[in-house]
Amino acid sequence: MNERILILDFGSQYTQLIARRVRELNIYCEILPYNRFPAEPDDSIKAVILSGSPFSVKEPDALRIDLEPIIGRYPVLGVCYGAQYIADYYGGQVERSQKREYGKANLTRIFQPDPILDGMARDSQVWMSHADTISRLPEQFELIAGTDSVEIAAFKAREGAFEAPVYCLQFHPEVTHSLDGSAVLHNFAVNIAGCSQDWTAASFVEHTVAELKEKIGDDHVLMALSGGVDSTVAATLLHRAIGENLVCFFVDNGLLRKDEFGEVLSVYRSIGLNVEGIDARHRFWDALAGAKEPEQKRKIIGRLFIECFEEEAEAHPEISWLGQGTIYPDVIESVSVHGPSVTIKSHHNVGGLPEHLKLRIVEPLRMLFKDEVRRVGAELGIPQSILGRHPFPGPGLGIRILGEVTPDKVAILQEA
Repeated sequence: MNERILILDFGSQYTQLIARRVRELNIYCEILPYNRFPAEPDDSIKAVILSGSPFSVKEPDALRIDLEPIIGRYPVLGVCYGAQYIADYYGGQVERSQKREYGKANLTRIFQPDPILDGMARDSQVWMSHADTISRLPEQFELIAGTDSVEIAAFKAREGAFEAPVYCLQFHPEVTHSLDGSAVLHNFAVNIAGCSQDWTAASFVEHTVAELKEKIGDDHVLMALSGGVDSTVAATLLHRAIGENLVCFFVDNGLLRKDEFGEVLSVYRSIGLNVEGIDARHRFWDALAGAKEPEQKRKIIGRLFIECFEEEAEAHPEISWLGQGTIYPDVIESVSVHGPSVTIKSHHNVGGLPEHLKLRIVEPLRMLFKDEVRRVGAELGIPQSILGRHPFPGPGLGIRILGEVTPDKVAILQEA
């Protein structure tokens, strides 16, 4: 992408919401762990947002980074913990609140007009979620707005303090309870940081197809299709880029919905994808015999899919790439901000690939949220019968059956 906003994630439950709100403005953005900011200057970075966090800047193990490569080089917006960290970093006073503030508040105190507040209603409702409070600003900063209970709810760097603007918000503009939050983010991203709002489904398709052509060249790609939105859109993008060099197959793992195998194959062929159907029902059922725990079943199913990939690859020696329908939440869920102990779960798309897998991975959708995938699918002309399908991840009925999976249980569930 030609321009982007980087969102540094300090572990907030709302970080993905920040990204979604920014992208709703037709601005491309990426979420990075707080400590993985690019070391070298990057002209594609238009602005940086520091997220909230469940941690306190007063804790000995608080999440900390060096702000010198960021502040002054790029426009910066600090949200909640991000605002507190900036205040603390530059010598302000951050204190533990006597009680955690969580809920609605109103910006009743506007100390000066500012572009960040353009379009906000009088006494606009905002959403607070913090246990610390900023009691004194650093000398380089000045107050913009407050609430009845939080004097410092919005502040910014004084003119000339840094070479790029710095704004900080104690409230969360990304949540819907902040009624004018989208206007605040628009003001920062467009009016202050100068983003061009040219990231659309059409521009994504054009850019991605060109990128895939350059990346893959004359190589061949093998892709397993699931009948879902993600793999279908990914395959269609790949097909547009490399044509018949894309080889697709659809596995009946015995865990699909009723009649899904035949129906999906028919739809795929109607949109021009050459897909081989593979009946592997008994292979999966046999491997799942005796497995009762959901994570155990997930791993078995994932392993068998990988074996199917490898067998198909051996049947097609021209293959050198494996296509996957990984989307952005899959990637985010599999990356921990504070170590592997808090990874949400293993994911069937991005976890468990063995080192001996002989195929390189290509994931055309890995930076898109689900609603964005659907918009790209519509841009590609994929029928609504596919784009509107209820999500049905790879493990399928296998993790919807309590205990051991058997053909009889699958048949009962398919009729439910």
